[in-house]
Amino acid sequence: MPIENATEQPFGSVGRQVNKILDQVHKGYYSFYPADTWTPSVNLYEVETGYRVCVDLAGVEKEKIDITVHGQRLFLKGHRQVPCHPDGDTDAHTKRIRVHLMEIDQGSFSREVELPDDAAPDSITAIYRNGLLWIELPRKEGVS
Repeated sequence: MPIENATEQPFGSVGRQVNKILDQVHKGYYSFYPADTWTPSVNLYEVETGYRVCVDLAGVEKEKIDITVHGQRLFLKGHRQVPCHPDGDTDAHTKRIRVHLMEIDQGSFSREVELPDDAAPDSITAIYRNGLLWIELPRKEGVS
């Protein structure tokens, strides 16, 4: 599937890039003390029929993801637990764990995505598979 980079930015990328840089700087200095909320990474795609938003939510339970739309803004909220080993041998209640590095965000997350004017936010669909949340937003009818 060919991917083309958009020359115009309908999603307000400057603010997003600044926030990403600040998050990375903050994480570097305070990696053992997570912020109140973390911000998941997002890819935004435009296709013939509308837009696709892909959100990296590895390890988040589907039931812990909340998607709402107000005006032309998409809001994502939820919670991710501290990752545990699949064998369960890292249970904090039965064994002591010494953390040497903790870069995977945990706790509450929040993300806001500005939608293009021609997106139809009342007709969205979402699929959560393999740790990625895919949100489909068709174009409004009669808008070109």
